[in-house]
Amino acid sequence: MRHFGHVAPEVRRHLFHQEPCAFTADSPARLLSAALGATLYSPATRPRLADDIVKQAALGVVSMVLCLEDSIGDEDVPAGEENLVRQFAELAERERAGTELPLLFIRVRDAEQIPDLVRRLGGTVSLLSGFVFPKFTEERGIPFLQALEDAEASSGRRLFGMPVLETPELMYRETRVDALEGIARVVGKYRDRVLALRLGVTDFCSSYGLRRAPDMTAYDVQIIASVIADVVNMLGRADGTGFTVTGPVWEYFRVPERMFKPMLRSSPFLEGQAVELRERLIEHAMDGLLREISLDQANGLLGKTCIHPSHVIPVHALSVVSHEEFSDAQDILRPERGGGGVLRSAYTNKMNEVKPHRAWAERTMLRAEVFGVANEDVGFVELLAAGIPG
Repeated sequence: MRHFGHVAPEVRRHLFHQEPCAFTADSPARLLSAALGATLYSPATRPRLADDIVKQAALGVVSMVLCLEDSIGDEDVPAGEENLVRQFAELAERERAGTELPLLFIRVRDAEQIPDLVRRLGGTVSLLSGFVFPKFTEERGIPFLQALEDAEASSGRRLFGMPVLETPELMYRETRVDALEGIARVVGKYRDRVLALRLGVTDFCSSYGLRRAPDMTAYDVQIIASVIADVVNMLGRADGTGFTVTGPVWEYFRVPERMFKPMLRSSPFLEGQAVELRERLIEHAMDGLLREISLDQANGLLGKTCIHPSHVIPVHALSVVSHEEFSDAQDILRPERGGGGVLRSAYTNKMNEVKPHRAWAERTMLRAEVFGVANEDVGFVELLAAGIPG
């Protein structure tokens, strides 16, 4: 699979200076954690789940979470588990016929479900990349990760965990640091098993009876922004101790009424002759989503939890590295620059300071590998337009 793999080859050649790389579920963890992109959630009870997965993969989705937790009722869990076993059997037949599938994860409720599901999946566990652990804390995290290790040993399949950070202890000021230190101890011990950390902002908001409006981002809700900042501060460092932290879910896909002006400038769409695309994005609350994706990246997050297929391509389009970013990163990482120093960017519009900007350059080059590098004259409007179906 690859990002923008659903786009025609001749269109990709026009869009990309360097096309996104191909990867599989067996690729190195460092590559996969960056490549998750927009991770689309789906209830595990959907009767045509296999068809849904194949359809979304053909539209550009590269990672999905099949949810047995908050998206279904307590009474529906047994039926959801049975449905997953059936749907994985169908997916295995599709794969044998040559159908490409995305990275698949199951969101469980408790650690005991992990070995049970792996046993019931049998040989089709080969289609599974791992599990998502809800309401992750130090106390809850150890059983989840131990069960993951045991399931991997029994199945012979490499399996990853993705903890979701969403408990009230992380929201409350008096318990946040202790909670984060505890989580850091657990994920540090099982570093090779943790693919990424996910943020459960909806649960954070529920602790205070809050819900952000469609014309506001998570970063406009200051109490939420403070949690994101502390999670990145303690768990997302670029010194080798950190993890990939993914962006929070965007809840909206249509806006009935607006209080504020849209957050998308007109000029990029006028230049790209895509005025109708801008109107469509605004109508479906995508201007808020696009702004939040940009703020996610500015705050050290990569990828995003998604609950609607229309959110996928915006996440991927804004994850593509611009030609200017790529040029700067290349210059900073040149071997002859190892001693440091300051240089003017090739675009002659900024200073590149080799030592302070090195970590940024390394992260940018990893993102360039998985999402590609846009051609010099290609902006996010063209990437959006090319990726969104009809």
